[in-house]
Amino acid sequence: MPNEGSRSGLKFAPVILAGGSGTRFWPRSRRSRAKQVLALDGERTMIQQTLDRLRPVADVGDVWVITNKLLDDLIAEQLPELPRAHILCEPVARNTAPACALAAFLLEKSEPETVIGIFPSDHVVKDSEQFAKVIRAGVGLAAAGDNIVVLGVTPTQPETGYGYIELGAAIADGKGDLQARLVRRFTEKPQKERAEEFLASGNYAWNSGIFLWSARTLTGAIREHCPAMAPLLERIAAAYGTPEFERVFAEVYPQCENISVDYAILEPRSKKGEGASRIFSLPADFGWNDLGSWSALHEHHMTLPEYCNHKDANVVQGASSVVIDSKGNYVFAPGMAVALVGVENLVVVQTEDALLITTRAQCQDVGKVVAELKSVGREDLV
Repeated sequence: MPNEGSRSGLKFAPVILAGGSGTRFWPRSRRSRAKQVLALDGERTMIQQTLDRLRPVADVGDVWVITNKLLDDLIAEQLPELPRAHILCEPVARNTAPACALAAFLLEKSEPETVIGIFPSDHVVKDSEQFAKVIRAGVGLAAAGDNIVVLGVTPTQPETGYGYIELGAAIADGKGDLQARLVRRFTEKPQKERAEEFLASGNYAWNSGIFLWSARTLTGAIREHCPAMAPLLERIAAAYGTPEFERVFAEVYPQCENISVDYAILEPRSKKGEGASRIFSLPADFGWNDLGSWSALHEHHMTLPEYCNHKDANVVQGASSVVIDSKGNYVFAPGMAVALVGVENLVVVQTEDALLITTRAQCQDVGKVVAELKSVGREDLV
């Protein structure tokens, strides 16, 4: 099926970011099978679900994936319909700004007006139809000028692990539940007290990490705000499709600054002032969840029909289970009989070679386990 952009004369190229290692989902997530290639939420893997919800709005042949050498073959296997040349492997991890900009510089060579969408590979979306509606609106807005569109999620709690968007005036041509608003400023991961102020004001949204902009707009922003990075990405783009590409990519890309797109582009551009920055936010109220920890996965499962009626909010995935006087626990132990007696808010995850036991309150620190394993030479468990 042709995508909406094709029918309206707009070219839309989604870019799926899939280079992370997912350390907070250890021991299921490892370097060679990070969380984006795991089926944490159903039978389809996270990256497969990401592509699935993009199908109504984009041609699969226009989708790009930015990943690493440890995952590229597995991603190609999981997404067989994706052009193999569109799976790009970073020689080294360089955060989201170089990854996003790489696709923009590649597309600028031939199709500078193409609208690029940036999509993390580890998000959950409950309402796919609303998601498609928002993306179509965002593509149109991004194509209407030198515009940057960010999708903002209505906050439900004073979350300190997300970036926040301060919303400005509504734009005149916005309509209904997709009213676009100007962006005043971005704030990265505030302290709890400030997050509570943001929530109480009703004028902030969580930064979903989903962005839309034309290739021309993004390359222009890189040239303006990251002038040292732009010529490096131009060299890589010039080599794409030639026998020299792998060598140039490996030599040049590590010289790019290790910086997020938020710090590299969004924050400095927002300082131009509301309106002049040409940054807009659309409401991403389509059941978005950033599965960033075992606790987040537990909370997500409790919103699904197969779990929401589970007694005392226990999610137990095992061959069989016995639960006595216990509540709020998450257990993943396939093939094992699991018994919970008098415990609350635990996370227990078993794989064939490792066992994790922590609490939901401390599961954000699971990445420290990976760091400790590396420090003692247990690379086989990383």
